[in-house]
Amino acid sequence: MRLKDRLAIVTGGSSGIGRAIAIALSNEGAYVVVSDIDQAPKRGKYHEKNTTTSTVDEISKSGGQGTFIQCDMSDENGIRNLIGKTIQEHDRIDILVNNAGICFTSDSQETTTEAFDNLVGINLRGVFLATKYAVPHIKKSETGRIINIASVHAFNGGGGPAYAASKAGVVNLTKDTALELAPHGGTVNAICPGYIETAIQDDLTEQDIQESIEKTPLPRLGLPKDIGLAALFLASDDAEWITGISLVVDGGMLAPLPVA
Repeated sequence: MRLKDRLAIVTGGSSGIGRAIAIALSNEGAYVVVSDIDQAPKRGKYHEKNTTTSTVDEISKSGGQGTFIQCDMSDENGIRNLIGKTIQEHDRIDILVNNAGICFTSDSQETTTEAFDNLVGINLRGVFLATKYAVPHIKKSETGRIINIASVHAFNGGGGPAYAASKAGVVNLTKDTALELAPHGGTVNAICPGYIETAIQDDLTEQDIQESIEKTPLPRLGLPKDIGLAALFLASDDAEWITGISLVVDGGMLAPLPVA
């Protein structure tokens, strides 16, 4: 097993991409601390309609080990508690997956200052804070990994001023933290998903979804497990000399578009 005896934290791990990542890491031997606001998974009107069991229950069904720690990624004290409780119970952190995030796509005129601050506070500030409190412990690991979940919208417009800006910030934060951890042998990488079939897509219309299908060269939309497998690779020893990158997993969506 590629991650045997390693301790992973996955934020936003109850649903969608985070759930798939947690299960993928567990299947390869990691003990997974699943963190989210709620333990119950989200159920979407388009995707994940029938998801009912918790991520920890799914991990247990497959013979893995995991636990749930409630955490609001907009709350610094909650993030500090997540890291502190993990260290108290397990005395180590080998892998941190910063996945938790929210999304809305209104334009600059419709986006309130409060909504902008809330989204950036979770999507970017939350990633920074989890990284800040985890780095001292990840430095001690011989297999230290941080994996940040960004988006294809980090490279192009169309995701709304708050979401696109937050994910572009995650990409640059990834590079900066990669330089910080490199002398200690740790790696920091981002994954930039395209359209993934999760409940977070509920704010879209059926026309929006159809347009996403038409923009994706490979003949299907992305599944949470596609990102889970990418995260597993970056967490494994197979990726020990890869750091500071943003791995696009989008079915080819960005292939015909210029990337800044």
